[in-house]
Amino acid sequence: LPIYIGRTTQEANERFEELQSLIPIQFGLRQLSLQLGGADLSHYDLDGPMPEIEGNLSRANPDFFLSFASRERLTLRQTALRVAAGKGHWLIKGTPTEIADQMEHWFKGGAADGFNLLPPSVPRTLTDFVELVLPELRRRGLFRDEYEGLTLRENLGLPRPPHRHSKR
Repeated sequence: LPIYIGRTTQEANERFEELQSLIPIQFGLRQLSLQLGGADLSHYDLDGPMPEIEGNLSRANPDFFLSFASRERLTLRQTALRVAAGKGHWLIKGTPTEIADQMEHWFKGGAADGFNLLPPSVPRTLTDFVELVLPELRRRGLFRDEYEGLTLRENLGLPRPPHRHSKR
């Protein structure tokens, strides 16, 4: 989950735009093309509306990208840069409360049982997440304060398999 955090919505948008400006458009187009199953984007106007494109491979899911591009009225350029910024994933940006709201919605709605963070910048994004978003998730009872077990296996509630030599 790529996240863009700001103390205000404006600050989150500014951080997002700052990082967007650093992405070469050819990289963004290549990333979007890959997500669309190798679609040829070279003959479309970069600053025109995102074109209706069908994926070229069965694993491609153009509907995901077309829906947010259409909903937000993005150009091909903006869509390509958004896909590159999100590393092909849905991304969220906003204040700590807005981010916690979205994570809570997905979690409580059964759309996610956990999140893998894909920070667009390190250490800034991780520091902001730990200092700003985690306290909000903890306040809502969505993130633990301490681990109950001593091992990852125990914290995931997985049984301990018998040692291979103990059967002898």
